[in-house]
Amino acid sequence: MSQLHPYWRMEYIEAPRPPASKRPFTELPALGDDRAALIVHRSALGYLMLNRFPYNPGHLLAIPFREVCDLPDLTAEEQHDLMGLLVFGEKLLRAVMRPDAFNIGFNLGRPAGGSIDHLHGHIVPRWNGDNNFMPVLGQTRILPQALTETWEKLAAEAAKMTNAE
Repeated sequence: MSQLHPYWRMEYIEAPRPPASKRPFTELPALGDDRAALIVHRSALGYLMLNRFPYNPGHLLAIPFREVCDLPDLTAEEQHDLMGLLVFGEKLLRAVMRPDAFNIGFNLGRPAGGSIDHLHGHIVPRWNGDNNFMPVLGQTRILPQALTETWEKLAAEAAKMTNAE
């Protein structure tokens, strides 16, 4: 049997976790530490953050500041802002990670995979050949880059892109 030895993962496994919360998407922006919260960009009515349990490196979440559960619950301004976050996130990932494609969408409700009752969109960068046997057979994802390294790159580029607007 072959062995996988991603020794660098131990740092991630042993890292302190924030206390469990029933409202993390509204509490994270209030921390005052975007790096710790993994927030890479803020807009007027929402923010982009790295998914703590990503499908691929760079997996972003687009989240409104106001806690709502369904798209019709958003105001017209929030809908516009959220779409802007999705577009900004795609541009950001193209600039930094250079993916071949994207999966972009929403899981609305627990049965759809929405583990937290708070609306959030997913922007998942995809590369040709990124779907290998590990998720299917080993129920394991292999992420070649630590979240903190991905955050550094995305936050730096997001700041440049925001200042250029």
